Amino acid sequence: MRISKKSILFVLILMGLFSCKSDYQKMKEEAEASGVVAEDLFLGIRFGMVRREFFETCAEHNKNGVLINGPHHLQVLYHPEMPSGKKVDMFFYPDFEEDRLFFMPIEFIYTDWFPTNEEYTKDKLLADVVGLFENWYGPGFREITNQDKTIRAMVKIDGNRLIRIFIKDIKTVRAEILDLRVKDITELNKPSNEASQ
Repeated sequence: MRISKKSILFVLILMGLFSCKSDYQKMKEEAEASGVVAEDLFLGIRFGMVRREFFETCAEHNKNGVLINGPHHLQVLYHPEMPSGKKVDMFFYPDFEEDRLFFMPIEFIYTDWFPTNEEYTKDKLLADVVGLFENWYGPGFREITNQDKTIRAMVKIDGNRLIRIFIKDIKTVRAEILDLRVKDITELNKPSNEASQ
């Protein structure tokens, strides 16, 4: 039986297409293989906390003036020290699965943001948030894009802890921290997870 060069080339191309994995999938597999379990988030908040413990932790920080109730759909407001020294509002409020914290959406907005102020652009805010998270979680954030490169996110995975940072709108940067032991990013809301696929 004689096999043509075109047939061999076609088979090799098919094998290449099916063996390709997204950058996100490669990062996730490497992180899972590491065996690392990362539960710490920030301010004593961690994956697996029951709802009551989360509220008690926030109440204690509230008493000390660290956290307050914010005027945002993510109800808790914090003012972290940013690498740039600029003031920022950090709003957060977690999601729980079976009464345990597994997902932390966070939104950052420069307090002095104004549409024409070049010092407070969304791109500068993104760099500032990545810098803050590198201080908290270490270096290693990589840019991941969707297939047509219209959506990009800075992503880091430490064992089970996935961190994704992206520009949400003209003034907001969103960060999402997910416990991959509970859900994959593809199981969360579709509009904001396209950059991980």
